[in-house]
Amino acid sequence: MFSLRAADDRGKVNLGWLNSRHSFSFGHYYDRNHMGFRSLRVINEDLIQPGQGFPTHGHRDMEIITYVLDGALAHKDSLGNGSTIRPGDVQRMSAGTGIQHSEFNPSDHEQVHLLQIWILPNQESVKPSYEQIYVSPEEKRGQLRCIASPSGDEGSVKLYQDAYIYATILEPGESVKHCLAGDRGVWIQVARGSVQVQEHTLQARDAIALWETPDLQLTGCNETAEVLLFDLA
Repeated sequence: MFSLRAADDRGKVNLGWLNSRHSFSFGHYYDRNHMGFRSLRVINEDLIQPGQGFPTHGHRDMEIITYVLDGALAHKDSLGNGSTIRPGDVQRMSAGTGIQHSEFNPSDHEQVHLLQIWILPNQESVKPSYEQIYVSPEEKRGQLRCIASPSGDEGSVKLYQDAYIYATILEPGESVKHCLAGDRGVWIQVARGSVQVQEHTLQARDAIALWETPDLQLTGCNETAEVLLFDLA
C-alpha cells in the first residue's frame, strides 16, 4: 500500500526571510489528513535568506534532525554547543526535558536550503543531548547509507526511537534495494533529482509512504537524485 505526497500539495509559509514547505501539519498550517507518518512528525523544507534565521527558542521531548542541502546553518544551544552545519553534515538534538537553541544563516550572500525533521521519541524526559556527524557523498553514492538509528549503526547519529534514516545519491539508471521487515513502513523523501520507486515516478521534493511492501527498489531517473528513506516501526 502507498500514499503519495506531491511537492506542490504541501503546506506553504513565506515570511520573506523564510520560505518553507511542510509535509505535515506544523505551526499555522493544519491538515488533519497529514499529521505525520508513524513516528515521523515533521519534514519541513526551509529556504533561509542570508543573515536571517530562528532566534533562541525551546523544544522538549522530540528528536530533531537537520540535513543541509546547500549553504550553511549556524547553531547554538543551551548545552553550550556551537557549530555550523553544511552539506553532508547530519545534526541530531534529543530535546528531552528541554533545550533552547538558535539557527541562523551566517552567509551575507547565499541562502541556506535544508530539511528539518522531527521524530517522536519512544522515551520522554531524557537528558537533552546533541550529536553531529559528516557523511561524504561517496558514502551515499549507489547505496543506502544509514545516517540515524537507535544504536548508532554505521556511525550514524542515535535516536530515542525505533527509526532508521538512510540517505542515497543515485545516478540515472542506478538502483538500490531495501527490505521492509514485518509491519514496518517507509517514507521516501526526494531532496533533489527524480527517482522511480516501484511503479511510481517521484520528482524533486515529492514523497511517498509505503507499507505492506516487503521489497523496495529505488532507481535514479533523468538526473542525479538525493533521497532520504525513513524505515519506521
